[in-house]
Formats: sequence, C-alpha cells, structure tokens
Amino acid sequence: MRHATRYLLTGLLLAGTTWASTAMAASNTLKDISYDTLPGGAVELHLNFANGAVPQPKFFTTDTPPRIAVDFADTDNAAQRHLAIGKGSTSGVTAVSAGGRTRVVVELMQASTYRSSVKGNSLLLTINNGTADQSITTAATIDPSKALPSSMNGPAISNIDFRRGPDGEGKVLITFSGSGANAEMVHKGDKVLVDIDHATLPPNLAQRLDTLDFATPVQSIVTRGGKVGGVHMEISVKGEVETSSYQSGNQFVVQVAPHRAETKPDALTKAGAPPVYNGKRVTFNFQDIPVRSALQLIADISGLNLVASDSVGGSVTLRLVNVPWDQALDVILRAKSLDKRRDGNVVWIAPQQELAKYEDDVAQARLKAQDNAELITTYIPISYGKAADIAKLLTTGSMQGGGGSSTGAGASRGFLSRRGSVSYDERTNTLLLNDTPEKIEQLHLLIAKLDRPVQQVLIESRIVVANDDFTRELGAKWGVSGVQSNSNNLITLAGRGADAQKYGVDVHNRNVNYNNAVTDWLANGGTGAPPHPGAVTLPTGGLNVNLPAGGATSGFGLAILGANYALDLELSAAQTEGRSEVISSPRVITANQQEAVIRQGQEVGYVTFQNSGGAGAGSGSGTATVQFKDAVLELKVTPTITADNRVYLMINVKKDAIAGYVPVPGGGQIPTIDTREINTSVLVDNGQTVVLGGIYEINKANSTSKVPGLGDIPGLGVLFRKTSRNESKAELLIFVTPRILSETLQ
Repeated sequence: MRHATRYLLTGLLLAGTTWASTAMAASNTLKDISYDTLPGGAVELHLNFANGAVPQPKFFTTDTPPRIAVDFADTDNAAQRHLAIGKGSTSGVTAVSAGGRTRVVVELMQASTYRSSVKGNSLLLTINNGTADQSITTAATIDPSKALPSSMNGPAISNIDFRRGPDGEGKVLITFSGSGANAEMVHKGDKVLVDIDHATLPPNLAQRLDTLDFATPVQSIVTRGGKVGGVHMEISVKGEVETSSYQSGNQFVVQVAPHRAETKPDALTKAGAPPVYNGKRVTFNFQDIPVRSALQLIADISGLNLVASDSVGGSVTLRLVNVPWDQALDVILRAKSLDKRRDGNVVWIAPQQELAKYEDDVAQARLKAQDNAELITTYIPISYGKAADIAKLLTTGSMQGGGGSSTGAGASRGFLSRRGSVSYDERTNTLLLNDTPEKIEQLHLLIAKLDRPVQQVLIESRIVVANDDFTRELGAKWGVSGVQSNSNNLITLAGRGADAQKYGVDVHNRNVNYNNAVTDWLANGGTGAPPHPGAVTLPTGGLNVNLPAGGATSGFGLAILGANYALDLELSAAQTEGRSEVISSPRVITANQQEAVIRQGQEVGYVTFQNSGGAGAGSGSGTATVQFKDAVLELKVTPTITADNRVYLMINVKKDAIAGYVPVPGGGQIPTIDTREINTSVLVDNGQTVVLGGIYEINKANSTSKVPGLGDIPGLGVLFRKTSRNESKAELLIFVTPRILSETLQ
C-alpha cells in the first residue's frame, strides 16, 4: 500500500508537468538530494542547490498518507526523481519539477515532526522518528534574513462567529485580516483545541462565547493568546461528536457534528438535494497547491475517474482536518467557482459558466435535431382504455375531439414534439401518431404503461339488525256479592253495582208480569195451563276490583259460593319474549376508482286525494294522485387501491323498512319508513373486515295501575294493583370486507 501511494503521488507530480501552459523561467536548480542517519532513527536530508542561495521554501503536511512536502518557486530539478531511504520513519524522497517550481515530497511511514535549517547552498531537513520528540518543531528556520514572520507580524483575527448548521452541527468561523495564518485543530476528550500560529488576537475578541442556546454539541468557545505567541482556542463539546476543519482563503472553519452511524459512501451528492457528505475522511494541509494537483489527490482517494477542463487552473490554499473527501471537493470547487457533472464513474470538472454553456448547447442541438428529423406514422390499438382519453393525455387538451387531430404551432404539445400530432379512431379504438422516431419510441413505452387492465375489487358487506323484546304483566279481578228477598218478594243484590240494580228491576218486573198473567188467566175461566213466573238470570261475576293483565293468556280463578253470597277472585299474568335478527349481505365487484351501486327492495305506492269536496264528501272524492316511496337495501361504494396494496373505500350503506301507514285527510294512507344509513370513508387492508358503525338502542318502561291507598298495603296490595314491564333492544351493525381480485381472476 505504501509503494502504491508513492507511485500515485509520483504520478501526480509528474502529471503537473502537463498542466502548465508555459514554463516559467527558473532562477535556481536543485542539484541533488542526499541523507545522513542520526541517533534515535532520525534522518537528515540535504537538499543541495547549484546557484548558491537557497530558495524560500513553503512547507505543508498531510496525515493520510503521512507526507511532508516542500515547494521551491522558480527552481528546476536536476536531482534524481526518487531516493529510497527506509530509515526510521522516513520511507523515501521524491522530487519533481513542474510549471517553474520544484516540489520535494518526503514519504513517511508514520506522522513525524521535523525541523529545517540552511547551511551554505543546502537546506537541511531533519525528520524525527515519530512525534515523541517535542523539541523538534514544525516551523522552518531559515537564515535570519529569510526568517518567517512572527505572530506579532502576522494577520490579525478580525472576527469569531458561531453558526448552527442544518443538521444540528456547530460551526466556528475564524476570519483573518489577511493570509499567512497557520491553524491546527486537535480533538481531545470533550475539548476541541485550535492553535493558530502567525496571528494576533485583538483584546475585544479574547473572550468566552456561550453557545448553549444553539442546540448543538458545542457548549462554549474560549479564545485567548498563546503562551509563545499566536492564538489558542478551546471549544467545549458534549457527547460523541465528529470534528472537521478546513481553511479557505482568509477564513478557518471548525465543524463539530453529532456522531452519526456509518453509511455506505456515496461518491457525489445528487443534484437538487441538500449536501450530505459521507465520503472517506481525509486531512489536507496545502499552501498554494495547484488546483489540478488537489483534484488528483481527491481522485486517488475516492477512486473516481476525474476529468478536469483545460480552463481549470490556479492554486488554492487549504487546511482540511478530518473532513469527508466529497466535502473537500466541494470546498475546492466553491473556492475556484467550479462545478461538477457526473456520468457513471466519471466526473467532469469545469468552470460554472463553461458547464452552463455546454448544457445549453446540448439542449439547443437536441431541439435542432428534432426539428430536422423525419416524421413517421404509427398506429397503436388500445385494449383497456379509450383512445380519446389517452390522446387527450398526450396532448394536454390541445387536440380536437371526434376523430380530429391536434394542429397549430401555438398549441400545447404535451408529450409530443413540436411537429408531432395525434388523432384517434373511435370505431376501432386506435391511436394514430405522427412524430419523430425518437418520440414514437417514447410514446410506445408511455402508452404501454397507460393501457393496462384496471384492478378490480370485490366488496362484501353484512348488515345485521337484531331486536329483543320482553313484556310482563300481572293483574287481579275479584268481588263479593250477596242476595236477599224481602217481604214484598223483591230481591236485592249487594256488591254488584249497576248489575245489582238491573237484577232487582228485572225481578220486580217479573213479579208484576206474573201477577198480571195470573189475573188474566183467572178472568178467562182458568182454562189452559197456568202461567209460569219465568226465570231471572243472576249477573255473572261480582267483581268489585277489575285490574286484569292486558292480553293475558293465562290466569287463575277462584269462587266461593254460599247460601246468600258469592266471592270471586281471578289472577291474570302475561309474559311475552321475542327475538328477531335480520341479516343482509350485499356484495358487488367494481373496477378501481369506479363507483358501484347495488339495490334491493320495493317501491311502496300510496294514493292521496287533493281538492276534495269538503267534510261531507266521500273518502274517494277529489283528484287521486299515486306516489311511491323507496324501501330498499342499497350499497354504494367507490374503492381506490393504494400503492401498498390496501383499499380506500368511500362507502354509503342504506337499509330501509316499512314501519306503518299514516292516514291523511281526504282519504288514503302514507307509509312511514324506518331508515338506517351510514356514509363514511375508511382505509382497509386487503381481505380485512372492518365494522363501519353500529347503533344500539334500549327502551325500558315500567307501569303500575292500582287502587289508591289499598294498592300500597304490603302483601294484600297485590289484589288492588296491576303492574307491567316492557323492555326492547335493537342493534344495528355494518361489516365491510374488500378483496382485491388478482389478474388471474379478472
């Protein structure tokens, strides 16, 4: 892997020679490179120059893979291209010249510190064996006349800002007044430490920022001056986080995001979607690196085939720490006003204006090709739909009905090209298309999607009407009567009310009639049979209390008869129980999104009379009118099959029944209808039964008829009262089961 990376980096540096349009005139030459081993595994490199003075070097490092790169401006390379070392942590050295500059790359086996110094015509670069020796600094020390500027002479921090990202990440933005600042970020525990060399901190920015209200992992930011110059910043974080940083121009950005689960790397963000970066994380530290070189590094890491336009050029300064490679690519593109287009595993990078012009040219060329393409005619028979409906869809309302075709330059073309047209034949249900071959092929695919059999749904329903009736009545009838004859041969009857009076009158009338008959018989000589006094019927019953159970089918009677009295007692009771259940099960099959109606019942006719002749007219007078009322069982439903194979029902269920008739003035009767109806919408799984609704009614009635006072006597009160209890229950339930029919059943 180390050798492969070395060859990739060597290829990158070699490719730099083809990116420069003209070579700048070199004022110095790197003659050769040698090295000495030092105690502890350190390696001292000697970069020897031919023209005496050592050019001002520019250092930058990378962590993945670990490298130390040194750039010399206006310098040619006469040294060997690669020097293998294999000592300590130093693997080798590569030197390549491109575009008037020479780059020396020190290949490391692990991240290591280094120091530099100038001795005569040579730059001495000492690479430590790892990072344990903290006495070796990373700052390049040249002769005093070319020393790097101190922090007091570097750029000042002009602003420190904090923002919350769209995904809850916190961003610390450090803006400098100029270039030259060197920022390093380290994440340790719950702290993110940022050290900025060669920068000054104004007193008003040496403060603590409380960021709790932003709802990000960043809790606070403390900024102060460093111990040996520069600026030190401590960012307090909470929870498990992912940190990254990058420097673009005069701004250094530290990003702290909540930890997210690992996802499969996606090479590039889709157009139109918010950027989501999940590429492999890398660390770059570049000072004025050519843009093409930076793009080549990203291509090596991502594995993409990257093509850069000839107009891509210039240099960029980047300091990226632990950022996804796709985010690093976007940072570079934004910094240089570039954009990308992807075709499979190939990414084309060019200036934004160049890409926009290319896409506009392609669109214009496509339109021109359509305008010049030949027109062909084809016929497509429609099997399951209507050709007129599909033609309307294809032209979005621009065609003429009745077999006409869509014409006119200003008409809406819909799915047709600007010169295309469509017509249809109703008799054979056929579409007639006239368009370019490319459009005809597209329309064939589109019509094949539209002209498909519609799924059908079987809707089964059950309507259950249950009634439960209960009636109980208790009553009593009893009375006492007595008979007595007086000296006048009159019989009096007690205890029988009006019946007793009628009986006495009948007996008196009988005696009078008998006496008259005897007198007449004697006056006529007493011939023939003497008259008979006749019989008088004793009134039945002697009921003083009459509170029987209405409609009683059972009873108990008792009578006590004496010489001159009678005692009658009758106890009656009635109990009625009834249960009835009506089950209706309408079912219907319909196509998807098509309403279905099924009805069963009767139309009840009745006659009414109008303009009758008044109160004295007969019931049949006036003008007779026959009218009808429906008493039907009806199921009306519209199903819609959803994408997840469920059924959305818009359903109306009605069940009517005749309850009775109401007479009307003038003659005739109007029927009254018991109506039960539900109208609702419901989403049901395929084959699932759902209860749409239910009505549960209970009617209870208790009544008592009694003789005041006597009916309240404990025990004996039952002989002086009548009790009844009525209870009725009615329940209505509606069940619906939709079933999607498979194509084999259709």
